[in-house]
Amino acid sequence: MPPADAAHPASPTSPTSPSNPDDLPALAGEIHAVLGQLFRRARAASAGSGLTASQRSAVARLRDGAATTADLARAEFVRPQSMRMTVAALEEQGYVRRTPHPTDGRQLLIELTDEGRAAMDSILRAKRDWLTTALGTELDADQRAALAEALPLLRIIATGEDS
Repeated sequence: MPPADAAHPASPTSPTSPSNPDDLPALAGEIHAVLGQLFRRARAASAGSGLTASQRSAVARLRDGAATTADLARAEFVRPQSMRMTVAALEEQGYVRRTPHPTDGRQLLIELTDEGRAAMDSILRAKRDWLTTALGTELDADQRAALAEALPLLRIIATGEDS
């Protein structure tokens, strides 16, 4: 492949395409596109779970603890009616159960069952296994080291904290 120049810029999906660190919109676009591809490949690696994307997302949120349907809807930026349908499907599969709210008798909490926790663990394991294999087969040691060095920077962007 010939080197990129002004007349023939490198493809934004090329692993060797140079990013201009001073062109922030272009850099942001490249990062967003690459992360999207990475997430889609990871999701495909765990496609056998039988859960929709919205169901996976709800189950993932419930790993942190029980929540009301309204809490889940707000966290996922969906209408409560949509979340009720998602929760009903998860309940039908045995992944969540409804329990009385400890302080508000009008509400129910949605919590993961052991089956739901196992399903989420399986999804995460499939994604991690795919990524482990990809890191080992698609990158050499120097590329893995460069990626490891970039992780603190990505963490700062993701969390807003310099840690």
